[in-house]
Amino acid sequence: MKQLYKINSERLLQRVEELSKIGKTPENGVTRKALTKDDYEAQQLVANWMREAGLEVRVDNLGNLIGRKEGNDSNAPSIMIGSHIDTVPNGGKYDGTIGVLGGIEVAQFIHDEGMQTKYPIEVIAFCDEEGTRFQGGLFGSRGMVGKVTELELLKKDDNGISRYEALKSFGLNPDLIHESVRCKGEIKVFLELHIEQGPYLQSIDKPVGIVTGIAGPAWFSVKIFGESGHAGTVPMNLRRDPIAGAAKIIGFIEEVCSKDSNSQTVGTVGKITAIPGGSNVIPELVEFTLDIRDIDLERRNQTISKIKNEIARICKDRELRYEIVEHLIKDPTMCAPHVVEKMMEIGKSLELDAPKMISGAGHDAMAIGEIADIGVIFVRCLNGISHNPKESAAIMDITKGVSLLQETVLNYVK
Repeated sequence: MKQLYKINSERLLQRVEELSKIGKTPENGVTRKALTKDDYEAQQLVANWMREAGLEVRVDNLGNLIGRKEGNDSNAPSIMIGSHIDTVPNGGKYDGTIGVLGGIEVAQFIHDEGMQTKYPIEVIAFCDEEGTRFQGGLFGSRGMVGKVTELELLKKDDNGISRYEALKSFGLNPDLIHESVRCKGEIKVFLELHIEQGPYLQSIDKPVGIVTGIAGPAWFSVKIFGESGHAGTVPMNLRRDPIAGAAKIIGFIEEVCSKDSNSQTVGTVGKITAIPGGSNVIPELVEFTLDIRDIDLERRNQTISKIKNEIARICKDRELRYEIVEHLIKDPTMCAPHVVEKMMEIGKSLELDAPKMISGAGHDAMAIGEIADIGVIFVRCLNGISHNPKESAAIMDITKGVSLLQETVLNYVK
């Protein structure tokens, strides 16, 4: 393989490890929720690395950390590179992180070489990509394209702290988030590097993949209301048990999403809560999350419609009441063909033999795709495991991914 274009693998790995210490869990995972003390500490560390790479650093009122190097043309749109550094609870240390640190490596190379570019370069760590604290992901990137609502600012975490209050605690002004919105034409191209979070690259023994499209996620919470009662005294045929109804619904979700073996529809119930939660009490309320994704918008929406109809039918038959709340609905997003083809060309020159592939996971690139052309690079991760302390990616694979990212950036900044 050809030289990997001066990527400092040792520095990159050291920074991944250093950042993972912030929010480290006893299980050797990372919990770094958005707009928390740990998130603030992580932003300060990453900001220092941005400055070392010759970038001017600021945090916008959405909580996005941005490092920028001006180009020779003051009117030119920027080349933006980025991802996120927040995590899910007890998550891994590579998810999102390598996209931000890889972007800093690219900026460091340009800085160290004394290169003059026509276009400005921006490296960004988007705020709250995961959405685990306030139930609604891609916050910083959606905010950047003007898609954040006032209701989202009022959403509260498990401790009763609103997103508005959390932004204020960071020294930001959420009343001015409109000043952080970017318009079409301000960004020439957005490039995101990310671990695959799936097993495909490992299965074909390839270190890097080039994404052609991102499946559209739809996030809901579902509440099923019944009637609480004593577990030992209420006959089965007289119960209005919401957990039994929820079980039927969850079984249907698996069935409808698995019906076509060739379909790319996936459905996940990731969190279930029963209230009051006693082992000898029939619950009065069951709440669960629902995540439906597909690269085919029509098929995804048909699946959601089927699930909603089944929820209504089951609740009617069991004399239960229900509520469905939408938290995030994003259409599938296609990467710009000219970016994909340029990455394929560069990948061949680097002897990477990078395959084209679809992303089942959502990424900040989806939101930025509303105002700019996007490109996404995937790096192989061990056994496809992500959102887990066992998440792992080889530094050589990451280096190859950053090399492809770097050469793509250099193609567009001239």
